[in-house]
Amino acid sequence: MGLLSNRVERSEIKAGDHIYTYRAVFAYSHHGIFVGGSKVVHFTPRHDANSSTETSANSYEEKYDLSSSCPTFPDCGFRQPNSGVVLTCLDCFLRNGSLYSFEYGVTPSVFLAKVRGGTCTTAMPDPPETVIHRAMYLLQNGFGNYDVFQNNCEDFALYCKTGLLIVERSGVGRSGQASSVVGAPLAALLSSPLKLLMPSPIGVATVTAGMYCMSRYATDIGVRSDVIKVAVEELAVNLGWGEGGNEEEDNGVTDQLIAM
Repeated sequence: MGLLSNRVERSEIKAGDHIYTYRAVFAYSHHGIFVGGSKVVHFTPRHDANSSTETSANSYEEKYDLSSSCPTFPDCGFRQPNSGVVLTCLDCFLRNGSLYSFEYGVTPSVFLAKVRGGTCTTAMPDPPETVIHRAMYLLQNGFGNYDVFQNNCEDFALYCKTGLLIVERSGVGRSGQASSVVGAPLAALLSSPLKLLMPSPIGVATVTAGMYCMSRYATDIGVRSDVIKVAVEELAVNLGWGEGGNEEEDNGVTDQLIAM
């Protein structure tokens, strides 16, 4: 994969890969974990069964309607009640968009060269079987409430791949995409006083771009100091989402869903 694009063919992805596709004419990307069998587990704003309104994040991410039927897989769109973690087929995940593969373990220079956030991280991934276990466990037990900046689809995929969780949740989450949204105006704000010292538009633009890249790098989970490794079975208890589920039962459901 090159510096400009992480686009891949379907034949190139493997079970346990972190994949994504762009929505709304490249306005944002939607992320998920490919678990094999043409199935993807991903995180979306949930629809509260006790309310006629959807989450506030619905303008950023699409809601998957369980009543819609997939012509290929009868279990496409499976999710637990009031959960945002959903299992769909690859076609429904892509929605006619192109397929991209998220990169792990990149060098700082490559990370900074990727101008757009949400495409790579310096963090190292865990083995595929561990990644799939986390994704399928969260499909059964949920991933908390969806939040555009602190707990979105990219955060979900990053956790499945690395098991890393941010200790202090008052700021931006693991998502590089969210960091880009926050970092761009921040860089512009910080560089604005330099306009008095650097009358050249090119000079100001260069400083702004540098600050933007460094703000992205500083929030990458591979270099942050406020992240810890948390087992998926302990995730819900640690974050106050409720008690963990029955692992033996989850494993049986996992195998059945992927095989279908």
